[in-house]
Amino acid sequence: MIQAGDFRNGITIEMDNNIYQIIEFQHVKPGKGAAFVRTKLKSITSSGVIEKSFRPTEKFPLARIDRKDMQYLYSDGELYHFMDVETYDQIALNEDNVGDSLKFVKENEMVKICSHNGNVFAIEPPLFVELEVTETEPGIKGDTATGATKPSVVETGATVYVPLFVEQGDKIKIDTRTGEYLSRV
Repeated sequence: MIQAGDFRNGITIEMDNNIYQIIEFQHVKPGKGAAFVRTKLKSITSSGVIEKSFRPTEKFPLARIDRKDMQYLYSDGELYHFMDVETYDQIALNEDNVGDSLKFVKENEMVKICSHNGNVFAIEPPLFVELEVTETEPGIKGDTATGATKPSVVETGATVYVPLFVEQGDKIKIDTRTGEYLSRV
């Protein structure tokens, strides 16, 4: 059990038959009245965000989230297949569970599968990936004073905005949390 007064970002709690992760919290002590904790909570199952206030003494059970390293094998159009590299057990997840978390992940790369009580609710790709640029327009010479960018398609099919000097065939490093170009490799 955790009290609302002990909330921190990233903590996962059970409330109202749902699992929520704390995105933001703020302890508020108004001049008049009792103190309270204002929070932003993200629902693990529906990905919706709610704002809620609590008394600092309210208690909630902590939700146990299991994270397991698995290898992304392939997609057959409807299902995405993953394998546990220790036991060689395979699981298949539909697009609702995967979302767009695999848009920067190539086949045979490692990801983290997040589950609660055996129900998978999210896939965490690696923080940074190196991908090859498969399509991009040539940069216009002399158009660099503004730090301009151009859209490029990488080998997984995702579009990333890159600086004008990046050419087709270059390998680039991408931050998967934001989808931003970091550097050439």
